[in-house]
Amino acid sequence: MPTPLLLLCLAWIGYFAVHSALASLAVKTWVAVRWPGLMPAYRIVFNLLAVLGVTPILWLLYREPGPLLWSWSGVWAYLANGLALAAVAGVFYTLRDYDGGEFLGLRQWRNRIRSVRDQEAFHLSPAHRFVRHPWYFFSLVLIWTRDMSQAMLLSAVLMTAYFIVGSRLEERKLIEYHGARYRQYMVRVAGLVPLPWKIMTPTEARALVGAKDNPEPG
Repeated sequence: MPTPLLLLCLAWIGYFAVHSALASLAVKTWVAVRWPGLMPAYRIVFNLLAVLGVTPILWLLYREPGPLLWSWSGVWAYLANGLALAAVAGVFYTLRDYDGGEFLGLRQWRNRIRSVRDQEAFHLSPAHRFVRHPWYFFSLVLIWTRDMSQAMLLSAVLMTAYFIVGSRLEERKLIEYHGARYRQYMVRVAGLVPLPWKIMTPTEARALVGAKDNPEPG
C-alpha cells in the first residue's frame, strides 16, 4: 500500500478506535467515578474531539487523493447527485426528531447532569420505522454516490465498516437502556439499509413506544 494510503488508513482506524472508546459506557463510567465534576461537559467535549479529530483526516484525503478510479457521468451523475441531495435533505428532515440539546451536550451542561447514561427516552421517529440508524444510512448514500479516487474508496470502505461495527456497539447500549423493547425493534426493523419486508407501521411504532421498559438484567 502506498505511504499516503497507509497513513490515511491508520488515521481512520485510530480515529474510529478513539471515537468508539470515548462513546462507550466503560470509559464514561471510568471518568464519572474519578472526575464526576467533568461529566456535565462530557458530551460537549466528545463532540468537539470528534470534529477536531476528523479534520486532519479529511485534509489528508483531499491532499493525496490518488488516481481517479471512477467518476459518475451523464444520467448516472444526475442519479448519484440526486440521491446525495435526498440524503442531505433526509438528515435535515430528521433533525426535528432528535433532542438537539441532548445530542450536543448542552442540556447535560446546563442542568449539570452527571449521569453516564443518555437521558433521552425511547422514541421512534418516522425515519426509524424504516431503518434503525437513519443518519448512518444517509451517510452511506452520501459516501457511495461520490466520485471515487483511490483514497476516497479506501475511506468509503473503512467508514462503511465502522458504521457496521459502530451500530452494533451503539445497540449494546440501547439494549441495556431499553431491554426487550429494543430487541423487539431490532427484529422488526432493518439496521443500516431499509428493507421492504422490515418496515414498521405507525400503529406498531406507537404500540412499541408505549410498551413498558424491560431493561436487561444485571
